[in-house]
Amino acid sequence: MIPHTRRFHGDATGDSPVQASTDIHPAAFVDPGARIGSGVTIGPNTVIGPDVVIGDDTWIGANCLLEGWTSIGSRCRVCHCTVLGSDPQDLKYRGEKAYVRIGDDNTIREFATVHRATGEGEETVIGDRNFIMAYAHIAHNCRVGSDTVLANGVNMGGHVTIEDHASVSGLTVIHQFVRVGGYSYTGGGSRIPMDIVPYIKVAGNPPIVSGLNSVGLQRHGFTAETIRVLKKAYTLIFRSDLNVSQAVERIKSDLPDIPEIQHLVEFIETSERGIRL
Repeated sequence: MIPHTRRFHGDATGDSPVQASTDIHPAAFVDPGARIGSGVTIGPNTVIGPDVVIGDDTWIGANCLLEGWTSIGSRCRVCHCTVLGSDPQDLKYRGEKAYVRIGDDNTIREFATVHRATGEGEETVIGDRNFIMAYAHIAHNCRVGSDTVLANGVNMGGHVTIEDHASVSGLTVIHQFVRVGGYSYTGGGSRIPMDIVPYIKVAGNPPIVSGLNSVGLQRHGFTAETIRVLKKAYTLIFRSDLNVSQAVERIKSDLPDIPEIQHLVEFIETSERGIRL
């Protein structure tokens, strides 16, 4: 990374030389305090604030705004009119120093918004290789894992967690503090007020649990035996006369102690908003 001032197509001006592979449109403004990696492209009318860090080979489209204490990793694609790092939409926010941290190889499509956290030193975090579609909103203090798909118009309240490999379909609204489990699939137009257990499918308003996400698990290389065990766990939780606590105890006692079962049990036992049944 190098300190950066406003550049025109990689020409060296100001205090520090800029790497020739960096391509900044003449109509873009990059604050001198920003740190821009090698091979970065920045489109016209985009504004990059003084505390922003952009990793190598990342492409930023036209009319974007990157501000606040925001860092974005390498090989990301940030499409036109995206806003990263603006103030949280939270009445508790008082201007404290808080962050947006985005990993590598992410695609963030048009008009998506990612807000800084509330709370001194707190973070809104997005992992690696996520596909975040147009008009998605990731609010303050959210945590998105890696390899997720957030479709058009997904709206996340504050403090939401999306685990790795989850898929959330378009126009889904997720209540604050909700967790969406890994490898789960949420259908479009859903309203999610409670935690979504890993490995399952849900959809609707109110959301209805509609089975194990078997196709998704197969596509991600889960073995037939692991899927069979998860189906047994699913049946105990969602299709038996047991309450949740009883189902968890049966899972612990009757099913193999494989990592997927361990994660499922830990997710349920640490749920604060309760799980969608």
